[in-house]
Amino acid sequence: MVDLLLRGERLGPAGPGIRAVLFDKDGTLSHSEPMLRALAEARVFQCLAHAPRAGCPPERLGMLRDLLERAYGMAGGGIHPAGTTAVAARDHNLISTATALAQVGLGWPESLALSEEVFALTDRLHGQGSEEPPQPTDGLVDLLERLRDAGVHCGVISNDHLDGIHQFLERHGLAHHFQAHWSAEHQPRKPDPGAVHGLCADLGVAPEACALIGDANSDLRMGRRAGVGIVLGYRAGWSQPLDLDRSFAQVDHWRELEVVAATAAGVSRA
Repeated sequence: MVDLLLRGERLGPAGPGIRAVLFDKDGTLSHSEPMLRALAEARVFQCLAHAPRAGCPPERLGMLRDLLERAYGMAGGGIHPAGTTAVAARDHNLISTATALAQVGLGWPESLALSEEVFALTDRLHGQGSEEPPQPTDGLVDLLERLRDAGVHCGVISNDHLDGIHQFLERHGLAHHFQAHWSAEHQPRKPDPGAVHGLCADLGVAPEACALIGDANSDLRMGRRAGVGIVLGYRAGWSQPLDLDRSFAQVDHWRELEVVAATAAGVSRA
């Protein structure tokens, strides 16, 4: 077991330390914003190109663009860290697309059919197919190596699909650092605390012996509700400042975390 120190102060309640770390993927393990922005832009473009054929009046295309950009969390040159593109699974993004199409006059069956068509055209831009594939966040590899050397297990908990998780980890030579994954294909999905319990079971570690690190309040509150021993917000994965719940400890760079042998009394160490 190990203790995690954030800027020299021990995280979590007094106790025997932790045995595993659960990481969110997009915005935590990976700097995904450029890829997600390109994906959202492609979905908007394809929707606007095909909506007239599906029955959208030309004069409503401007309204459709605005609805889609707001639905996807497109802001300035980036993506809103808590928007659907950043945190929601593919099927939830598809429903938000269909809802925008329905608001400009398409019937619901037509809206769903067009959304499916648009997503099929743009799915290749996600992950490995993107011109800007996600890169690991700065300092991540060093942290993972320190956790591995200390005998700490690691897991990924994400609303990305399992293929996307595997592709990212394999592309950057990180797969051997992670012993388990919880994806959009698993039930329940995050932010249900049952997702944490399922991943912990796969790792063979109790939630109270884990740390969970994520970039969204939904992740952090899920960890708290699941009884995770350490819940930590990560703020450096997006161009926009993150407004995370201040009741959680927060880290701005992985170098701020130390991995040390657990202390019996759980005393803070410098």
